[in-house]
Amino acid sequence: MENSNHYDVIILGGGPAGLTAAIYLSRARLETLLLTEGTPGGQMTLTHEIANYPGIEKINGHMLGSVMKKQATAFGAVVKGNAEISSFSLEGEVKSVTAGDGQIYTAGAVILATGGRSRTLGVPGEDTFKGRGISYCATCDGDFFTGKEIVVVGGGNSALEEAVSLTKYVTKVTIVHQFDHFQAFQFAVDEAKANPKISFLMSSTIASFYGEEKLEGVKIKNLVTGVETNFKIDGVFIFIGYVPNTERLRGHVEMNERSEIITGADMSTNIKGVFSAGDANAKRYRQVTTAVADGTVAALAAADYLHSLKRN
Repeated sequence: MENSNHYDVIILGGGPAGLTAAIYLSRARLETLLLTEGTPGGQMTLTHEIANYPGIEKINGHMLGSVMKKQATAFGAVVKGNAEISSFSLEGEVKSVTAGDGQIYTAGAVILATGGRSRTLGVPGEDTFKGRGISYCATCDGDFFTGKEIVVVGGGNSALEEAVSLTKYVTKVTIVHQFDHFQAFQFAVDEAKANPKISFLMSSTIASFYGEEKLEGVKIKNLVTGVETNFKIDGVFIFIGYVPNTERLRGHVEMNERSEIITGADMSTNIKGVFSAGDANAKRYRQVTTAVADGTVAALAAADYLHSLKRN
């Protein structure tokens, strides 16, 4: 197809999954376009320091995203950040994506790498102190709070299990939960209650976060009495759920009850030629490394799919 806007593969999303797919595809000499509505790097760019990426002792999340983008573009991928997507068509041999500026891009295959986001409290100060005392990932950031006192927000399995996990690093964990009972499995509740480093503030919520350069404390509101108390703290981990960025994909690809995209082992969706990689997928673990692995598999599978079209 003689069209300057036609590519072999279009990748929607610029986090580690999308960037990895772009690296693999462009290195395989496939014409690759990556469109992301945000900054290349995705949620990774919000992480102040990544210390568990194999082969790299420590790196800023924004820097790792920049390096990945540089690799992809060096191999020939076209990466467009802050690219609004107005519509798309995923059926048929030729897929199309319409950008906000009216440009229509087409490709033989599409990789969805739209990622996701941790559910937030939406209270004053949360946006200000993200990555500066507020975290949504114990595996990513637990080590940075060694010897400190923290708050964990939530009452489900993730909150209680991660609170127990964080006691490997911190001296004290206070779990703040809005109800007077937990939604977690009983074994998770029992394990948390048996840990001497963990205490509980039930029927309570975070009203606001405060500090100067970094988080210094939280205001906790008792939902029964209405009393608000300032609570000096070194860090807060929020585990109140995860939201995949799939709202606009509903009705196009198959999803589970949590709006996560269902894929095969090769990251294929229910639509031929459409693959999905990263945090939007139905999966248990969400890390930079798992997103990178998904992106690799999706890229290789997309390449195989395109080659099969040529053979047929």
